[in-house]
Amino acid sequence: MGTSSEWHIERRSSFGTESPLAREAVNVPEIGSLSIIVLGASGDLAKKKTFPALFHLYRQIKYISGSYDSEDGFRLLDKEISQHEYLKNSVEGSSRRLFYLALPPSVYPSVCKMIKTCCMNKSDLGGWTRVVVEKPFGRDLQSAEELSTEIGKLFEEPEIYRIDHYLGKELVQNMLVLRFANRFFLPLWNRDNIDNVQIVFREDFGTEGRGGYFDQYGIIRDIIQNHLLQVLCLVAMEKPVSLKPEHIRDEKVKVLESVLPINDDEVILGQYEGYKDDPTVPDQSNTPTFATVVLRIHNERWEGVPFILKAGKALNSRKAEIRVQFKDVPGDIFKCKKQGRNEFVIRLQPLEAIYMKLTVKLPGLEMSTVQSELDLSYGQRYQGVTIPEAYERLILDTIRGDQQHFVRRDELKASWQIFTPLLHRIDEGEFKPIPYKPGSRGPAEADQLLEKAGYVQTHGYIWIPPTL
Repeated sequence: MGTSSEWHIERRSSFGTESPLAREAVNVPEIGSLSIIVLGASGDLAKKKTFPALFHLYRQIKYISGSYDSEDGFRLLDKEISQHEYLKNSVEGSSRRLFYLALPPSVYPSVCKMIKTCCMNKSDLGGWTRVVVEKPFGRDLQSAEELSTEIGKLFEEPEIYRIDHYLGKELVQNMLVLRFANRFFLPLWNRDNIDNVQIVFREDFGTEGRGGYFDQYGIIRDIIQNHLLQVLCLVAMEKPVSLKPEHIRDEKVKVLESVLPINDDEVILGQYEGYKDDPTVPDQSNTPTFATVVLRIHNERWEGVPFILKAGKALNSRKAEIRVQFKDVPGDIFKCKKQGRNEFVIRLQPLEAIYMKLTVKLPGLEMSTVQSELDLSYGQRYQGVTIPEAYERLILDTIRGDQQHFVRRDELKASWQIFTPLLHRIDEGEFKPIPYKPGSRGPAEADQLLEKAGYVQTHGYIWIPPTL
């Protein structure tokens, strides 16, 4: 993006009535005026995610142009914010300033320094200044730690919100409720009953003009190291002492620190044919657009259970889901093993749903069995209920000061420790992606790895979303 920047100032003076979060926001304690400043307002992220989320919360937007490293520009920004606060009759020090950095990570330190120098809330009379930073937060363990150290010199941990929008998705947030508020899951959720867990992200389109940006990171940095690993933590963590953010994040860190080093034999990389036709992608690019990685958690609950993280672009379908596959029933008197195993599936997107695959008697005179499902499809069960966008929910959390769904520094460090050795080998060309055709399932070797890890595919059963 260079050194120029664009800022928007959002005002919480009038909420749109269409959004459920706008209605919820009346529960946010009123101290002083609230200003949300989006740095990087002309970027792709701001246009696609940040502003649509803010639109449901706020009506007026003010736009200011400046430079990331110019003190004069940030002084002007502070002046505009102060003028807004004055118009809202805020007592100095009581206002709240939320800076959303929709920017490349390379400029985080300089921007944070300018905010600290020029744009902080002036005194502590109940107000605050908070900074939201986007992924990717670094490229590996060393760069992430360097960024954390630089920003940590300027802001305390409670002032830093490392956002991962997957933690704002409705069914990701439902994970803790499903696991710890339902008795029948408690004795089943362990290595004695669960054979394998898949966490899957699939897109049916390629990089679509963003090839140059994507090529700097690849599918592991873009999706697996953050989104899918965060979901894994919620699937695998122990019950927290309470729902306080620090108690939840403590348990997530324990999971990450229990992950064993990745085995080379349990990694498949792919790159779709035509990826390098993008003029912004180097001809010799080794960047994977597909990856299947098996992680193993070394603790009492999960020893021996493979957690299969799979993500890819230009595949044959679009979906994100958690698929928990249970072990075979011992003593199969119905001879129905070939029909498939019990599975508990949480479909994150699209068509949000929770369903359980199980074997039932086929209606009729014969004692025949068939696979069916117990289905909670949100579109059918919660008709007329608007499911908030992930960013909308998370931005409201930052206003409330709730860090439960944000990534703590030690959590970030532990996640990079898992993937950095593999990423360095890919960057150095030691690990090559396998070509696959756009519109396919990805490399055939990935399915072979799933089978080797113990996943048994169900043939003849397809989940069909119920009609309204």
